[in-house]
Amino acid sequence: MLDGLDLTVIVVYLVGSAGLGLWLSGRQSNIKGYFLGNRELPWWAVTLSVVATETSALTVISTPAIAYLGNLSFLQVAIGYLLGRIVVAFVLLPKYYAGEMVTAYAYLGKRFGGAMQSTASVTFLLTRLLADGVRMYAAAIPLKFIMDGLGADVSYFWIITILSLVTVAYTYVGGIRAVVWVDVMQMGVYLAGGIVALAVLMDKTGGFWSDAADASKTQVFDFSSDIVTAPYAFVTAILGGALLSMASHGVDQIVVQRLLACRTRADAQKAVIASGLIVFVQFGLFMVVGLALWSYYDGRSLTDLGQAASGDELFPTFIVEDLPSGVAGLLLAGILAAAMSTLSSSLNALSSSTITDLVQRFRRTPLGDAEALSASRITTLVWGLVFIVFGNLFVGQDTPVLELGLSVASITYGGLLGAFFLGIFVRRASQLDAMIAFGVAVAVMASMFVYQQWIIEEGEVFIGFTWYTAIGVVITMVLGWLLSRLHPANERAEAEVPE
Repeated sequence: MLDGLDLTVIVVYLVGSAGLGLWLSGRQSNIKGYFLGNRELPWWAVTLSVVATETSALTVISTPAIAYLGNLSFLQVAIGYLLGRIVVAFVLLPKYYAGEMVTAYAYLGKRFGGAMQSTASVTFLLTRLLADGVRMYAAAIPLKFIMDGLGADVSYFWIITILSLVTVAYTYVGGIRAVVWVDVMQMGVYLAGGIVALAVLMDKTGGFWSDAADASKTQVFDFSSDIVTAPYAFVTAILGGALLSMASHGVDQIVVQRLLACRTRADAQKAVIASGLIVFVQFGLFMVVGLALWSYYDGRSLTDLGQAASGDELFPTFIVEDLPSGVAGLLLAGILAAAMSTLSSSLNALSSSTITDLVQRFRRTPLGDAEALSASRITTLVWGLVFIVFGNLFVGQDTPVLELGLSVASITYGGLLGAFFLGIFVRRASQLDAMIAFGVAVAVMASMFVYQQWIIEEGEVFIGFTWYTAIGVVITMVLGWLLSRLHPANERAEAEVPE
């Protein structure tokens, strides 16, 4: 059970994060400074911020559960992630830097028109709220264990509210500069926690790797599973991971914004590729933790352990009940760090997209520097409050939160990535073609997601979630190309394709 030292570590972390963010925030006089840090951030810091942003609490608590329930085949997805980032570095980033853009969706505005830019931005806003609602719930799971263990009946609502307000504090004032530097610190905290947890488990289990190998749980490559229904079959995982990474790091403003804050295009390319290498190592760390937990619990089923069907309570339970004093507090602070790094990044990205892609586009007169900066901060505060609502939407679900979060994001990722590819490779496509194709892709993927969640309750799987992005890309590209052939070549669209 947690004691005063653990709680002290957690409180110090929360206060320290907000204080560090405020201290490092600097002064902003315009939205370029608030959203892009005046393009002065070093690439290595952006790399770590990208990793911290995409990690969230999902990786920390759900990745060990995936290994516990299966094997190491999820690492195939991480290999696909790296391949996808290489494409982002050399295909998409040059487009953004050539246009001195603030958001990823400005490219769609330049290529197709303002309506497509606004459509993509609104879609990003809704998807980010849903996906990060899952992440906030994931972070609240271990804190709920703490409160229950201490005899305090604190609801998920209040846990999510406190996390959101602490994160809003430094994001509101410091903008992207504060977010990136606090991300660097937060990544160090949760990685340190994972390493310490593994060291403790190794001491308690001895030869956990041989136990896992005997049970065929150390398998990385899966060449035998059904490539349609199994999300970690080799082809599915590599291709799905690559396309998911292209979307999450090439067209999702939460990551693109960080890459645009680098000093040069070359720095941004180094940052996105290096992040793929670090993420692979990070996934490996927490999956090995899952194998060590499997050995520690003698391979018992979740039912025997009294766990939820998703397994997401497995690692938090070990932290609270079995780690030494102080170490448990460090691990829980690491989970909070992962959650807050993603939330702060989302808040800043949501605000930048709202102001740049929507507010400034529909205003008759442009906002002045001071006015735009004030509006950006107010928007950050508003989105923080909205997050509290969305964080409570997923309380009580049974799907592992990591897979659920990726599935939610993939509803629109395929359509967004397909729209970018349509603009780059189909010169004849017009704005109407792109909007129709994009809308159909999102509608199909949303229907598929709802149906998948419904049949999962019956123990069935329609299609592996790693296919979602690929399906969305194909629908958008094929339908957009077909529509472009129904009208004469759009000379204006061809002339304005950004080089």
